Amino acid sequence: MGRVTERRRTVRIRGGSVSARPDTLVAEEPLEIRLNGRPLAITMRTPGDDFALAAGFLVSEGVIGTAADVRSIVYCAGAKDDGSNTYNVVDVQLAPGVPVPDITLERNVYTTSSCGLCGKASLDAVRTTTRHPIADAPPVRVEPELLSGLPDRLRAAQRVFDRTGGLHAAALFSEEGELLDVREDVGRHNAVDKLVGRALREDLLPLSRAILLVSGRASFELAQKAVMAGIPVLAAVSAPSSLAVDLAAETGLTLVGFLRGPDMNVYAGEERIALHSGV
Repeated sequence: MGRVTERRRTVRIRGGSVSARPDTLVAEEPLEIRLNGRPLAITMRTPGDDFALAAGFLVSEGVIGTAADVRSIVYCAGAKDDGSNTYNVVDVQLAPGVPVPDITLERNVYTTSSCGLCGKASLDAVRTTTRHPIADAPPVRVEPELLSGLPDRLRAAQRVFDRTGGLHAAALFSEEGELLDVREDVGRHNAVDKLVGRALREDLLPLSRAILLVSGRASFELAQKAVMAGIPVLAAVSAPSSLAVDLAAETGLTLVGFLRGPDMNVYAGEERIALHSGV
């Protein structure tokens, strides 16, 4: 809804001088995701692209896999006691015939802006539940030089980060290096969900010829989201976790970390990187 930034008074101390001035901060608000009218999850997010965020979340949970699985996504009217709309509650209605998962108190997910989707610890579960197994044929083949230029292009596209310094970003690139989409959010996993959800709503899944670049580390949750969307290459400017590497190896995902200029580490799926020396 455009509530991406907010202004707050701050006291600035610079070189011993003290002044008061407003500062631009990234907005962070809760989003409750309902499935067929029943509460499913709450995530802390930067408002905007909420429908895509909800859709991407459901892709990563294995609930939906194509645009045809969704009948509608709407903001819930009367979310407050006085009947007004907070634009912080969305309801996803599945299309007729799409199985509805068992939503119990134990299944309800609370995700923070840092932890991602907690509780999915099984590598085998991700491998077996994805509707879009990584099967890029012919295989995506990426030059290291192409990868090395992507972080600067992502950074140049981070419009809100320039104003706040407080956002994560995720971007989709084609195998030729064309920037396809970029999203920012206070939560790194939300930024990826927004990308995947937008792709689903445009009926572009699986993203079998795409490269996903994230501005921070490559956690298990982000690797999971890439796998669930059929993305063959995940690159991060920081480190991966051990479980992310295990998941990449298990599912055939190419995982690149510490992507900084011409330097990078390839943790899994090196066959998609056009290496010019023996390893």
